[in-house]
Amino acid sequence: MDPELHPDLTSLSFLLATWRGEGDCTYPTIESSHYGEELTFSHVGEPYLVYTQRSWMPEDNAPVHLERGFLRPGAEGEVELALAHPLGLTEIAHGTLHGTGLELSTAQGGVGRAHTGLAVTGIVRRYRVDGDVLRYEVDMATEDTPMTRHLVAELRKVPA
Repeated sequence: MDPELHPDLTSLSFLLATWRGEGDCTYPTIESSHYGEELTFSHVGEPYLVYTQRSWMPEDNAPVHLERGFLRPGAEGEVELALAHPLGLTEIAHGTLHGTGLELSTAQGGVGRAHTGLAVTGIVRRYRVDGDVLRYEVDMATEDTPMTRHLVAELRKVPA
């Protein structure tokens, strides 16, 4: 039996699904690539969404990246994202909700880094849901590169 959706999550309920599709990765310091991805927003009855992401190379399904975290509603129209990356990073982002879209930035939160973690200094994420399609863009800054578009993807809702 699934837990009841916490009332604080009503404004974020449009995200609740598993989304699958493809995206493009570009950045000045790496070779551009195309990837497959699955992104899931779920809940456990508490006032946060559980965020799980995994991506792979379409040619051979080799894993590329994964993220785990939580999306929480803040004050009226605000959202908070707390993520862990296996690249030795943590990400705390704050943002705003606009209908079925949200924008989150680490500018007011931050990027934590292990000694061997990537030199990331900032991340901005934009998500937009239109029916059964979720589109997103991720911009990233590092110690050597200013904020630059890094990821663009289009995912479709997986039937339950």
